[in-house]
Parts: sequence; structure tokens; C-alpha cells
Amino acid sequence: MGERKGQNKYYPPDYDPKKGGLNKFQGTHALRERARKIHLGIIIIRFEMPYNIWCEGCQNHIGMGVRYNAEKTKVGMYYTTPVFKFRMKCHLCENHFEIQTDPGNLDYTILSGARRQENRWDPLQNEQVVPETKEVQKRLFDDAMYKLEHQAKDAKAAADAKPVLQKLVERNMTVWDDNYEANCRLRAEFRHQKLEIKGQQELDRQLLAKSSLDIALLPETNQDREMAALMKLQTKSALERESEQRLELLMRPALPGATTTTFGGLKRQKALNNHLHLQDLGIRRKKLEETDASNSTSGKPQSLVGDYSSSEESNS
Repeated sequence: MGERKGQNKYYPPDYDPKKGGLNKFQGTHALRERARKIHLGIIIIRFEMPYNIWCEGCQNHIGMGVRYNAEKTKVGMYYTTPVFKFRMKCHLCENHFEIQTDPGNLDYTILSGARRQENRWDPLQNEQVVPETKEVQKRLFDDAMYKLEHQAKDAKAAADAKPVLQKLVERNMTVWDDNYEANCRLRAEFRHQKLEIKGQQELDRQLLAKSSLDIALLPETNQDREMAALMKLQTKSALERESEQRLELLMRPALPGATTTTFGGLKRQKALNNHLHLQDLGIRRKKLEETDASNSTSGKPQSLVGDYSSSEESNS
């Protein structure tokens, strides 16, 4: 591949080697479009997101490893290490965010346009093995007494952790002594859980179909059962209860000395007509055969409405 580099370059007929290379002769930069702002100290590079962030323009999540065309600018120095700033545009909106290197902490700092998704923690809280800092390493190399004390602390920490490690090893040997039996137990447990999940999904589907709903149901809890037990089933609808309240107000006497049977007003009479039935008033309707026989004997014309009499007269 190395011998092809010189052959792939085109040299125009008026090229003069005394003027320099091809880029200088043609008045172009080796980086082409990426160096269009080089006179401002800006160069276009391919920047890879160092960690997960949230864009403040569209509030979308941008994962670690997403690449952008960023403007790279040198903004300072940390001792002999340059500090660079990168400015890029979000691929989901028109927002721009800026990220700057932090050589002192070996990290990147967001200046504007985004916020970092915090996934950092203290390794000492998780009892992880943390490497010694440079100061501690230097002191261990120079100070023999400090090295001896450090070794004594390490030995004490190892002695304290030995029983716990021994229990973990024994439990591991007990559980995974027979790999086949352990695998069978796990597979049986997974099958049981899968059947329970499928059964619950079928019950949820039937309930949603019965209620004509299209929502995601959450798992049932003890608190839900207690609340359902405290609820009372209402047999009457809201319209029925409202009509009963209105009837009660209409039946209430307007005057203190009046009785409940005193009628007053057209609205009250209509309400009574709508709610009262013939059986409630003690009135019954004669049978059709009896009315036909009585009309034929008496010679009275037949009525489409029918004859009515009080229950007391019929009983007498």
C-alpha cells in the first residue's frame, strides 16, 4: 500500500516543485473542509460522546459513543497539557452544546447546552479495590514506617474479610456442586414463573375486553385488595339517585302545618304521575273478558280505555 501513495497523486502540468507541496501550490489545506475555520483557531474533528447526557434543547437522551462533527478549539493550558473545547450540534434539534476537557481530573466537563447523566459513585462504598494515589505510592516508597503501617492495615482488612469469603466459597460449592441438578432447578423455577405470567396476562386481557379498555394493568397488591374490600357496591345509578332526591324535595310540604299528601303545583303532579303506578294507588284493571260480558249484558258501548274500580269495592 505504501508504494501506491505517490502514484495516486495528480500533478498538474504547471506544477513547480520549488513552490512546495501540492496543497501549497493549489492554495488548499490538507484537511480540506475541516479546516475552513482554521484562521479562527477552529478545526472540525469527529468527536465521540464520552458519557451519557441529556440535551437541554429537546430533552432527549444521547448515549455514550454517539459521534458528532465538532469544532475543536484550544482554550488554555493545564501545566503542559492543552485544554480543548468542543462545540457540536444535537442531531435531534437545533441546540448546540459545548464540552471541555479536564486534564486535572481526567474527565470531560459540560459547559452549556446539556447535562450529564450521573452514573458515578464512590468505589469505597461498594468495597471495591481502589488503586493507591500517587501521593500514597510516593510515601510508601520513601517512608519505611508508613509502609509498615500500611501493610499492617492491609493484613487486618484481609483477616476481617476472610470469613465472609469462606462462606461465599462454601455456598457456591453447595449450590453448584452438581451443575445438572442446579440447572434443572433453575429451569423448573423459570417455567413456573412463565406460567404464572401467562395466566395473569390472560386474566388482564379478559378484564380489559370486558371493560372495553386499552390500558396497561399493574400487578395487584395487598393495598388494592384492602381498598376493594372497603368499597360498597352501589345498585342505583347517579340519575336514579338524583331523581329520588328531586321527588323527595317535591313531596316535602311547603308550609309547616301542611301534610305530605297536600299537592301543590304542576311540577309536583307530573312527578307523582311519573313515579306512581296503579298498583301503588290500590287501583286494578278489570280483565278483558269481564268487561266484554258486562258490556254485552248492559248494552253499553265498549270503551278502549277500560273500566276501573277501587280495590275496596271489588273486595266488598
